[in-house]
Amino acid sequence: MSTPAAAPPAAPGTRVETGWEQLTRRTMAHPAWARALAWLTPALITLLAAVLRLTNLGHPHEIMFDETYYVKDAWSLWNLGYEATWADGADAQLPNGDDSAMGTTGSYVVHPPLGKWIIALGMALTGPGSSAGWRLTTALLGSLTVLVLYLLALQLTRSRVLAAIAAGLLAIDGLGIVLSRIALLDGILTFFVLLGFLFALLDRRRSLPLLAARWEQRRLTDAGGAPPRLWGPVLWSRPWLIAAGVSLGAASAVKWSGLYALAVIGLYAVATDALARRRAAVPLWPSDAVLRQGPVSFVLLVGPALLVYLTSWTGWLSTTGGYDRGASPDPLIALWDYHSSMYGFHVGLSSPHPYASPAWQWPLLLRPTAIWVGDDPSGCGTDHCIAVISAVPNPLIWYGGMLAALYLLYRVGRAILERRSIDAAQALPLIGLLATYVPWLLVPNRTIFQFYTVVMAPFVILALVMAMREIAGRPADPLPRRQAGQRTLTVFVVVVAGVSMFFYPVWTGMSVPYEFWLIHNWLPGWI
Repeated sequence: MSTPAAAPPAAPGTRVETGWEQLTRRTMAHPAWARALAWLTPALITLLAAVLRLTNLGHPHEIMFDETYYVKDAWSLWNLGYEATWADGADAQLPNGDDSAMGTTGSYVVHPPLGKWIIALGMALTGPGSSAGWRLTTALLGSLTVLVLYLLALQLTRSRVLAAIAAGLLAIDGLGIVLSRIALLDGILTFFVLLGFLFALLDRRRSLPLLAARWEQRRLTDAGGAPPRLWGPVLWSRPWLIAAGVSLGAASAVKWSGLYALAVIGLYAVATDALARRRAAVPLWPSDAVLRQGPVSFVLLVGPALLVYLTSWTGWLSTTGGYDRGASPDPLIALWDYHSSMYGFHVGLSSPHPYASPAWQWPLLLRPTAIWVGDDPSGCGTDHCIAVISAVPNPLIWYGGMLAALYLLYRVGRAILERRSIDAAQALPLIGLLATYVPWLLVPNRTIFQFYTVVMAPFVILALVMAMREIAGRPADPLPRRQAGQRTLTVFVVVVAGVSMFFYPVWTGMSVPYEFWLIHNWLPGWI
């Protein structure tokens, strides 16, 4: 009986594919499949995110944590055009649909109105007594944030697989889930910040080739003996930069921390313009980018942002009942004075809180925020039940992302020291963390919380995916190296999904046995 012959070795120089590479190539070889997967993949991942965020959204049917501010502010904005004070007992009355505690006196608030207007849209659809309505728009924007991350990762990596992994990790991460299921501002802020980064990247993709083409056209025009030009072209046609300004203006109109992202994107635009001019051999490329293109980019980015920000205050400006609205006959001067007061509040905020966590603790995940604890839960199958909503991220995603960010920092720093070109896909997650994390390190005494890191989470995941790309191996790497890397990543993603399923009950406030809840507290500060 003959035995089958082993497959002959590949010819020298022939690239042997791994199983994943063969599956991807065969799938993409069929145009119909390729077109279907191009929209079906992000659609299904976004749908998964929506299911995890919208299921039983009304639980608990009570105002929890800082919803005591934003739900009531949103409803008074919708009805009066400004945030009003509420009488005692409003938190207990509002879940029953009773808004009689709402007054007409302006309330002193310390965040701009846009996020509360967005919360109010859901309340207008369902009425003030629907806890699902309070949280509807934050859940929808939280789901759309997953789609935006997919598009951003796709632009960075040109890989649908890596984009799907990035979006999938955000879809199942606890921080994103929890902050999408509560009527707070931070999930809304995350959506607009990430959208602004996507638009800034699209601007880079469009404007850099345009700059190179126009400079080359000028060079050819001057070839007939005219003196060489010292300055490059100034680009006014940058619609994606305008879109970034609109989005980051909206972020700033939700929370002032959106201004950090606006400033960082402005610097990013100038830096990429300068590098593009250097590559095009523009003689005076540094001053050309800063002194000529820089002011134009400022107008295109900051102008729309300022317009959006001021528009968000229309209700306060067009009525007379808002806090300090009558402080000056000129409404804009009154608004400036109000902003000065708000700034003073934020600078001086240092009151103690049991879940306060300074920014240096955030990478270590030492003190995640307990959003809600049920009074007397039951139905868990034992006599000792507990129901908790904890804003703790998936630990594997978070700690893996932190290590990946350090790795990218090393790679980018080494490239700078060796004067090599920087991989934009490795740099952008670090730029995102510069905008969303580093500013908080500058206020060590301010009362801040771990759940603020929801704005960091997409960039932490992007860093993780960039590191995963390295682990998976480059096309030129030997077959065993790529096989080992891709199998490792497959196991990692499966384990991450399992950890998310394990934590989902404490992200959504399910009633569970007390002992089951205890094993979710991996560090002492998680309790």
